[in-house]
Amino acid sequence: MINFLARHRSKRKSLKFLFLVLLLIIMLGFVYYSYALTWHSSNSDESEAFIVEPGWGSTRISFELKNRDFILDPYAFQLYTWINGISSRLQDGEYQLAKKLTLPEISKILNKGTGTSKEIKLTFIEGWSNKDYANYLVQKGVIASTAEFFAAVQKKAAWWDDYAILSSRPKTLDLEGYLFPDTYRIFNDSTVIDVVKKMLANLQNKITPDLMVEIARQHQDLHEILTVASILEKEVSTDQDRKLVADIIYKRLDAGMPLQVDSTVNYVTGQSKSRSSAIDLKFDSPYNTYLYKGLPPGPIDNPGLSSITAAIYPQSNPYYFFLTTPDGEVIYSKTHDEHVAAKAKYYK
Repeated sequence: MINFLARHRSKRKSLKFLFLVLLLIIMLGFVYYSYALTWHSSNSDESEAFIVEPGWGSTRISFELKNRDFILDPYAFQLYTWINGISSRLQDGEYQLAKKLTLPEISKILNKGTGTSKEIKLTFIEGWSNKDYANYLVQKGVIASTAEFFAAVQKKAAWWDDYAILSSRPKTLDLEGYLFPDTYRIFNDSTVIDVVKKMLANLQNKITPDLMVEIARQHQDLHEILTVASILEKEVSTDQDRKLVADIIYKRLDAGMPLQVDSTVNYVTGQSKSRSSAIDLKFDSPYNTYLYKGLPPGPIDNPGLSSITAAIYPQSNPYYFFLTTPDGEVIYSKTHDEHVAAKAKYYK
């Protein structure tokens, strides 16, 4: 009888222990599951394409999401979609997902289908100014007025400090020249600040550490490079001409000669003339490179990568003057007299 009671008490203790272990496992599993639901791999607004192919079930989707670092645990995704009754209703299509999204947010997007992940495609052209950007965003319906854009790019905000590329920018200037021209995809509810951040991040990615080392080796800074690149963007159109004209610009700067480029005059007059008028050339502004020597205070547009690299790696040549003909051909001259003769020939 005593042995029976002892065995009975021992069995009860074992069952109690197993129950406590099971309870602990359940609790830990719940904590982990809750963590997996709120986990996200990044705080970045940058989105990436994620394609759900026809026929993929929740299991395949969960592992693809895990492989792309969109979710922490595929089984947590499967469990969540099963509990919420959407595991069989995840729709195929191409999505743009940001790494800051949580598992429930991603599940909701995939459940509703590509209609909820529709994007606006924005294409900004190389050489566009911030004014051009603002007008384009109004046209695309991203902002209601150009004032919204300029509010984001003219007055320094705390988030500007997140971008090392802005470190050499004079504090009195806006973001002209730093908003990299490219094609961007944004969500329908994106703000103008989201767009600006994408552009800054893109430029920061394009300006590699090797390029920054080369810029420093030349005793320049990125602001000067972008300023030269913005002039190249407006003045000439081919990679080769940009490299040659970049060298001309640097030689004129070293010689103390005014740059005398019409694109900088157009920037302040609002014109788009190939040759500035006598009245335009008298416009008093530090951007008027006929009146003021040296580089203008900052970029006159947002240059593309070709112009930026040309500004960093100019091609040595014997010329000090250039002009672009009405047909787009670039004429180079070694002397002022040659340059005057070329102007007389092509601009009568």
